[in-house]
Amino acid sequence: MSADLKALRGSAAIAGVATFGCGEAPGFTDMELLARSAHAAVTDAGLKMSDIDGLCTASGGATMWAMPVAEYLGIRPRYIDSTMIGGSSFIAHLLPAMQALRSGQCKAVLVCYGSAQRTASFGRKEVVASRKFLDPQPYETPYEPMLPPSAYALAASRHMHEFGTTRRQLAEVAVAARAWAGLNPEAFMRDPLSIDDVLNARMISDPLSVRDCCLVTDGGGAYVLVSAERAKDLPRKPVYVLGNATAVWHRQISSMHDLTVTSATESGREAFAMAGLSAKDMDMAQLYDAFTINTLLFLEDLGFCKKGEAGAFVENGAIGPGGRLAVNTNGGGLSCVHPGMYGIFALIEAVRQLRGDAGERQLKNPNTAVAHGNGGTLSSQSTAVLGTADTL
Repeated sequence: MSADLKALRGSAAIAGVATFGCGEAPGFTDMELLARSAHAAVTDAGLKMSDIDGLCTASGGATMWAMPVAEYLGIRPRYIDSTMIGGSSFIAHLLPAMQALRSGQCKAVLVCYGSAQRTASFGRKEVVASRKFLDPQPYETPYEPMLPPSAYALAASRHMHEFGTTRRQLAEVAVAARAWAGLNPEAFMRDPLSIDDVLNARMISDPLSVRDCCLVTDGGGAYVLVSAERAKDLPRKPVYVLGNATAVWHRQISSMHDLTVTSATESGREAFAMAGLSAKDMDMAQLYDAFTINTLLFLEDLGFCKKGEAGAFVENGAIGPGGRLAVNTNGGGLSCVHPGMYGIFALIEAVRQLRGDAGERQLKNPNTAVAHGNGGTLSSQSTAVLGTADTL
């Protein structure tokens, strides 16, 4: 860890967050969902859109997405980052944005996303089909796997083979997420869910049933990042970025060297080193749960338990309300929202909890959080460590 990176610890703060259209938002486009959440986040920060001079965004369908977004929002950013590494993109945007703020390149960075994949006429099915041509995977596309479920099913199967992890333990993850969602009025699926419901649900890709898989929803999310010094003068309680790191080890699941070890081991280690904290110091974990196996892998790779022990770690409601560790308190991608890419929503939930804005699901006086993003088929990992003023 370089001294320059350590010096960035706590130098920037998230001053505003917002979501819009989570669940079903018929009639809205990707851009309109993004813009509604972007304007709401800027207002939440006590700023105007004309104050925004930095823009970070990404899209699953457009390669030059930052340009029409700037055009639609009517801004002329001095700093632009349109890095697209899947669902971890919006957490990966943090560190470069912090460097841009520190250098004086810009003063307020808007990070934003929107997708109408559930209700749009050109939805997820069409996007996936188009990727065969626009984003070919040379070692996998010829065999027409059902991606991404079958990729994550491979990781789950390997974890079960190596460590004795059971389908019941995977189901614990889905049940805990649903229990949190029951406390969140914004969550798309809030009905009670049992272990047997998960085990008896329609099989999608063995060993993952439909309840082991994330939702397909609409939704937009945005946050505003400013310097820590400026955040003190804005109306909302600042949430400081204590650490952030990103790691990419492969693109296709067939190129993953070990199906049970992700590059979250690297992004987590670097983010915690920058923060000067570790997993045991975290009051919550907001993890990208595209599938139930994700939560188990990230609990292990971020250091909440040893490799192979996450199945036992989550048993008996341990990551649900009242459990040993609060995980995905908004209901996660499994029960709250998953409009193609979920990472920004994990970060927003961490901010809401640290500000004390989480309503019925609010944790008692949390000061620290880890928000972790995943992209592709366990391909890209980005970890952010956040904290209140008490952690500086």
